[in-house]
Amino acid sequence: MILVSACLLGLNCRFNGRSKATESLISSLKNTHTVPFCPEQLGGLPTPRYRAWITHGDGMDVLEGRARVINEVGADVTSQFIKGTAETEKLVTLFNIKKAYLKSKSPSCGVGKIYRNKKLVTGNGVCATMLIQKNIKPISV
Repeated sequence: MILVSACLLGLNCRFNGRSKATESLISSLKNTHTVPFCPEQLGGLPTPRYRAWITHGDGMDVLEGRARVINEVGADVTSQFIKGTAETEKLVTLFNIKKAYLKSKSPSCGVGKIYRNKKLVTGNGVCATMLIQKNIKPISV
């Protein structure tokens, strides 16, 4: 089974209430078993929602309690990001996930690049970090 950021499949779950449908990815996954997910929604955040950033470090720092996730109006949404990651981990186990396609630059799903305090930097999102820890190599889309 393949885990896929739901927004990449055309589901309107991004912070702005829209999707980021990626037709080439959708076509390549047509005959596969996929599990669409949005860790931010799984963590209890609404759609639409305020944009959020990791304060310093990256997803590993958030999971280890050294960094926070703060939204654009200053609310701390760290607990929702951690909860969404934990819920995603349940999906990984339940569906024996071996591969994941994740939305690039997201504080949850970003692989290799994320926004930190509104600036694009090197790092992984909170959920992407968990997948890497589970030996699942996430692919950034």
